[in-house]
Amino acid sequence: MVSTSSTNETTGSTTETFRPLRSVLYMPSSNERALEKAKGIACDGLILDLEDAVAPDAKASARESAAAAAASGDYGRRTVTIRVNGIGTEWHDADLEAAAQAGPDAVVVPKVNSADEVRELVAALERYSAPDHTTLWAMVETPVAILHAEEIARASDRLSTFVMGTNDLVKELYAEHVPGRAPILPSLHTALLAARAAGIQIVDGVYNDVKDTDGFLAECTQGRQMGFDGKTLIHPGQVEGANRAFAPSEEAVEDARGLIQAFEDGQGSGVVTYHGRMVESLHVESARRTLSIHEAIQALG
Repeated sequence: MVSTSSTNETTGSTTETFRPLRSVLYMPSSNERALEKAKGIACDGLILDLEDAVAPDAKASARESAAAAAASGDYGRRTVTIRVNGIGTEWHDADLEAAAQAGPDAVVVPKVNSADEVRELVAALERYSAPDHTTLWAMVETPVAILHAEEIARASDRLSTFVMGTNDLVKELYAEHVPGRAPILPSLHTALLAARAAGIQIVDGVYNDVKDTDGFLAECTQGRQMGFDGKTLIHPGQVEGANRAFAPSEEAVEDARGLIQAFEDGQGSGVVTYHGRMVESLHVESARRTLSIHEAIQALG
């Protein structure tokens, strides 16, 4: 997502042009080889990381590399973002200034805990002359953020996306990583409710075991069924599975087209049915959203 000037009624997101975020891959900005490799990875989005993936003595050089990569235009249609170090750290202000001036699609900020923090971050982006297309992605990864999720989501039109930080959330709750994620489901649902109420996108947290393909795909399916727009990833090998899981199937696209056609053909004739199901305007809205997502994915090539 790169703009926040209008609400897209089809997708429910606050953008001029909908861009899918099925797969959003973290890449360490201290690794030049990784930044180069990312140009050929079929992910929808990239998070050029200055935080967890970068050692303290490499922060400054990683900042320069991330800014240069984001400004290069070498990543095609991918949504390119930079994750800065957290509010209050010694690197945060310099990271935010460099990211703003590089003009990525978004700046990702970890551990955003309040609406006031959002407003302060937006003010800083404007102070550092970030272009209008550079939005804010807020990471939701603490109990206080969950409890204030709606306030955070509505704090600024420049906030376009929630990113779930599930590892930190599990840690902060003293919970455990288990299949099905029962310990954090209430938190995930709360963040989803807030994002949808505010009309912004929301991407699910990472899956840690890159060798557990079945577990990863099961969690992708769960995330899609819950309503997430996509998933953050820690390895290029997870991209294909996420892209497939969060894309409408061929059957879903065909069904959406048929439902819309049946509704349009039957308007003014009373009850409209499609394959034995009653069709109402809410079903048409969902079908149009499915087609919008499909068309946006097709446009990525």
